[in-house]
Amino acid sequence: MRERPILLVEDNPDDEALTLRALKKNNILNEVIVARDGAEALEWIFGHGRYEGRDTTLMPQVILLDLKLPKVDGLEVLRELRSDVRTRVVPVVILTSSREEQDLVTGYGLGANSYVRKPVDFSHFVEAVRQLGLYWLVLNELPQQTPMSAAA
Repeated sequence: MRERPILLVEDNPDDEALTLRALKKNNILNEVIVARDGAEALEWIFGHGRYEGRDTTLMPQVILLDLKLPKVDGLEVLRELRSDVRTRVVPVVILTSSREEQDLVTGYGLGANSYVRKPVDFSHFVEAVRQLGLYWLVLNELPQQTPMSAAA
């Protein structure tokens, strides 16, 4: 069985680079797919648009989702993921710099599995990514067959 990738949905190039660097520093070897806006993330997940023909039976191990995104914001991406039976069980970690309590409440209300505020300090960020990787990529168990792969 192929190792599932990580889908990083991040529009800020600096935050993208920091996240990729933190994953590498923590020896997280999963392929990382980067979507730079919410529309691209949805296209990749569902195999539409520029990702037409992608093997949609291969769902991410975890989606690291920023909230403040162009085109389609992170909460709308989460809403669409949770409203579709094929992606309802894919773990979504909101990874954001938002300090708005309403974002936290809405994120959980829409079915986020976790909500992590990005630390400003790189060493703290590396540690946060290490813990995320340990939990979501090592400890957490997903069904072998997702509804998406069963429908294919």
